[in-house]
Amino acid sequence: MGLTKSEIFADEHNKLASSFKVLGHPARIAILQYIIDKKACICNDLVDELGLAQATISQHLKELKNIGVIQGTIEGKSVCYCIDEKVWNELQNGFNTFFNQEVKVSSCCS
Repeated sequence: MGLTKSEIFADEHNKLASSFKVLGHPARIAILQYIIDKKACICNDLVDELGLAQATISQHLKELKNIGVIQGTIEGKSVCYCIDEKVWNELQNGFNTFFNQEVKVSSCCS
């Protein structure tokens, strides 16, 4: 499969696509939901809650950190993760702008 020519697309399209890709895994959605519900968490909390290996949880957390939707602060030997509210709102606005577009189905698709 060829490489995506991301440079030919608008920055907003690339950012939205990257966000969709990262959020396209059910474990990452579950992680975000857990963090939202608990306000913050450490990796071991997620291991206990989701039943995934610590290394797997860490990889998912890394992907979520890469798009900036979560941030972590070191507390002793643990990292406490929380939602980055500014990035969360930016993602929400981007998704809403995309999905709130009026769509009119062409007669060729009926």
